[in-house]
Amino acid sequence: MTSPDSPRFRVHPSPVGDILIVTTHEGIVTLHPFDGPLGAELERVSLALRAVPVPDDEGADAAASAIFNAAITQLDEYFDGDRRSFDLELDWRLVRGFTRDALEAVREIPYGETAGYGEVAIAAGSPRAARAVGTACATTPFSIVVPVHRVVRADGSLGEYGGRPDVKKYLIDLERPAGAEVPERPARVQGPARVAERERPAGV
Repeated sequence: MTSPDSPRFRVHPSPVGDILIVTTHEGIVTLHPFDGPLGAELERVSLALRAVPVPDDEGADAAASAIFNAAITQLDEYFDGDRRSFDLELDWRLVRGFTRDALEAVREIPYGETAGYGEVAIAAGSPRAARAVGTACATTPFSIVVPVHRVVRADGSLGEYGGRPDVKKYLIDLERPAGAEVPERPARVQGPARVAERERPAGV
């Protein structure tokens, strides 16, 4: 039986692959594109939350539906080039200590610009914590809506972006000034998630 307090999830297709969105009654607890089985992603989130996200039936929970609909609308606007920042309620329960400070500093990097890990460390109040900023960006539960793709190495190279440098390049190129060439989609892009994959992962 599904509890009213159970986290809920939807999968939304995008130019960088399917995006997993998980919400709680406090807001979005994780939002990121994934490149692999949905079941494995849900299992990972379940372990972090100590609760199994259930599929969101649109309209079943008005508050949850409003959060999902806002996220989906804003993501689509962003990928269409019509949105430069996100206005979404985030649930930060999976973020600890300095990671929160670093990610809050990342949110201040303007659209179309980049910053080095050291610059973000300074903005977060810990000038010597560039390596910790890298860890925060690599482990963040929020991609795109917290623009960790805008954080680059000191030499200007992009870095790995969770093993998906193609996605990072796509997002940075997407934010180039108007009139710039439209970026090609990343090569390793999933299609929309299949209904069968949206079932609860076995053993969770």
